[in-house]
Order: sequence, then structure tokens, then C-alpha cells
Amino acid sequence: MTLYFEDIEPGLTRDCGSVAVTREEMLEFAERYDPQPFHTDPEAAAASMFGGLIASGWLTAALSARLLVEGYMNDTASVGGRGMDDLRWHKPVRPGTTLSVEIEVLDTRAGDNPAYGHTETEVRTTDDEGDLVLTMVGLGLVEKREA
Repeated sequence: MTLYFEDIEPGLTRDCGSVAVTREEMLEFAERYDPQPFHTDPEAAAASMFGGLIASGWLTAALSARLLVEGYMNDTASVGGRGMDDLRWHKPVRPGTTLSVEIEVLDTRAGDNPAYGHTETEVRTTDDEGDLVLTMVGLGLVEKREA
């Protein structure tokens, strides 16, 4: 069942699933998009304040966004988003970590456009120990039923 703007209320929560982060994926992503030594070089990472290889925060954000889309947005009449607010990385992600995403709708606003409304959704990403690794607020646009 597709959720339209009128179906989405503050307080709505959703478990968006999980994904394992592999060492290979971490290295490949970092080499291409975030080539800092603690993301790309295991020896340099071991000597860093992190004591070992960690995922780029941007990889963590991208994986979180994928789970958000697959576990929530694809079930809504989403017409995209206006961006993300308050992106924070709380804890480094290590190879082999499983990330899980849960969302909570914080606010909805009908706005002036008769075709879509605005949503604010908190995205919380945790690791396999249940520790928070990332938070962000998604600014969504969702089609109105009568559009």
C-alpha cells in the first residue's frame, strides 16, 4: 500500500532493515570518494587515533540513505527530497559491521503546493551493538492523494 502525504503523521516509525559493511566496499568507496589514509590504508589507519580501518562517513550516509529508500520512501508516494539536515556521525564504522536504520516522522507540513506536502524524518543508524553511528533529518516531498 502506497502512503500518500495525508497518510503520514508525526510519530510514524519504520524499521528500514540492515546491511553489512564489507572491508572491500569500504576501501573501494574511500579510494574513489574519500581518500583519507584511515579509510584507505590499513597500516596508516592502525597508527591513527582510530586504531584501525574505518568506513568513510559518506559511505555510512549512503548506505543509510539506501535503507531509508528501500524501507520507507519506496512505500510512499515520494517525489524526492529537499536534502538532509543535522547529519552527524557518532561512532566509527569498522569492517564487518552490520548497520540498521530506523526512521521516525518528526513533522509534516501541507505547504502551498496542491501536488505534494513536506515531511521531516529522523534517520537513526545503529551498529550491531545497538550504538548510534549516524543521525540525520530527511526533508521529503510526498505526493498528496488528490494531486
